[in-house]
Amino acid sequence: MNTMKTHASVLAVDVGYGNTKVAVRNGSEVSTFMFPSLTPDYQAKTMTKQSNGVLKAVRTVGIEVNGKQYEVGPEVPLTSRNGDPGRTLVGNYCTTDSYEALLGGAFHFANVSSVDRLVLGLPVQTFQQHAEALRSKFSGTLQFGDEEVRVGNLMVLPQPLGALVHFSQHPDFAPSQRNMIIDVGYYTTDWVVAKGLTMEERRSGGHQSGASHFFQKMAELIGAATNESALAIEEIDEAVRAGTPYYVFNEEIDLGHYAAQAQSVPEAAVNTIGNSVGSTNDIRCIFLTGGGAALYEPAIRAFFPRNRIEVMKNACFSNVRGFFAAGEATLMRERDKKRKEAMTA
Repeated sequence: MNTMKTHASVLAVDVGYGNTKVAVRNGSEVSTFMFPSLTPDYQAKTMTKQSNGVLKAVRTVGIEVNGKQYEVGPEVPLTSRNGDPGRTLVGNYCTTDSYEALLGGAFHFANVSSVDRLVLGLPVQTFQQHAEALRSKFSGTLQFGDEEVRVGNLMVLPQPLGALVHFSQHPDFAPSQRNMIIDVGYYTTDWVVAKGLTMEERRSGGHQSGASHFFQKMAELIGAATNESALAIEEIDEAVRAGTPYYVFNEEIDLGHYAAQAQSVPEAAVNTIGNSVGSTNDIRCIFLTGGGAALYEPAIRAFFPRNRIEVMKNACFSNVRGFFAAGEATLMRERDKKRKEAMTA
């Protein structure tokens, strides 16, 4: 982590189950990037370094947490010898060493060693349980082995609120109108009904269903058809999103066929959303966001046929862009308030 050397006023990090998304200001622009939320044990690439450029260097870094080094970065391996790529899919994800290692990776690849305000998100289902612990754990000086990161203040937001704040900057946003944000993540699907920026908590919630469940269903179906159980859902995910061929041994698999059969997964999640929200005749628009938005879109359109439904542009970055906007706006307000107080003192 030797490249950590700059200061940022605001850094927003959405440590998702599938990918870790980051937003940081770069001059007049807000830069975003992401890397897989995978944390296998770190192994130094000694043969790569000694190959005189014949082998391609891998964009990963070793992040130390509690005495153990994890490999983190854009080119972290999607599979490993035992079929476990270092993916953590548990409800208390934000309390794990893997989560902390991914946060360390976000600082490293953002080239940031100190920040005035760090903004993180949590799924709706776990927000009340873990938000305060997160604020306590990741404020102040953070230690990643020999590297230190200084965090002045930590803001924690429910994940779909990031997309809502991001949408509030859109010309179509009207404070008097009611909308619903559906955030399809890797492990959870969250939804927020809000009038303007006022969240209606009774009609908002979360469900343990996301892209990982969709791809797991596909893997089960493909495995049953090919008599092969050790299939990496990360590679199925990559092939579906990139539109590239997927093989089991030498057999090319028709992923579209199995994706259609896996629609039972989003259909169950959307039924839960419908029961929570009730009638949607007062909702102007349903906005889909999150990395799994395209996978769940057919089921959502079928369940809410009379609602206007929009898939947010660059949906996987909607939350983290909203986190950044919220962090920057609140920090500016606080600084303005302090300046005014100092002038009148």
